Amino acid sequence: MLQGEPSPEELEAAQAANEAEALDALAVAQGELAALQTKNAELADQYLRAQADVQNARRRADDEITKARKFAVEAFAESLLPVTDSLEAGLAIKDATPEQIREGAEATLRQLKSALERNKVIEVAPAPGTKFDPHQHQAISVVPAPEQEPNTVVSVLQKGYTINERVLRPALVTVSAPK
Repeated sequence: MLQGEPSPEELEAAQAANEAEALDALAVAQGELAALQTKNAELADQYLRAQADVQNARRRADDEITKARKFAVEAFAESLLPVTDSLEAGLAIKDATPEQIREGAEATLRQLKSALERNKVIEVAPAPGTKFDPHQHQAISVVPAPEQEPNTVVSVLQKGYTINERVLRPALVTVSAPK
């Protein structure tokens, strides 16, 4: 044996030490693997629970939207029932005078307008001279109106309506011609 070369006993001891280190490293790695597998199982469970929560929230939101639509229509219909009652009461009077019929029609119209306003249906009836707004008005014709600015409302042929600030029906108007 040459000097400086390890003896077989030293080689065997070094090999045993390397095996012991490898076994220790393997045990540590196996422990880390077990911990990671446990953590992975926990995260997978949390993911599934979160996914179920999202689906439940989505279903609840859809149910609430459906109920809101249903009850919104119900509330609107309920606000129109007094108008129906007034019309039926007016028609039940057989020998009403024209004045009584007019008074009843005016009262019923007030009831109807009130019911519409409570349900966010707002009348669009621009005054003459109002600037033409293509988002709320529909121009039926352009007429010469030298006393008015160009592109302003001259007259309203049919009122328009908005519901919750969205145009339900545009107002039909005549508009002043450009000069």
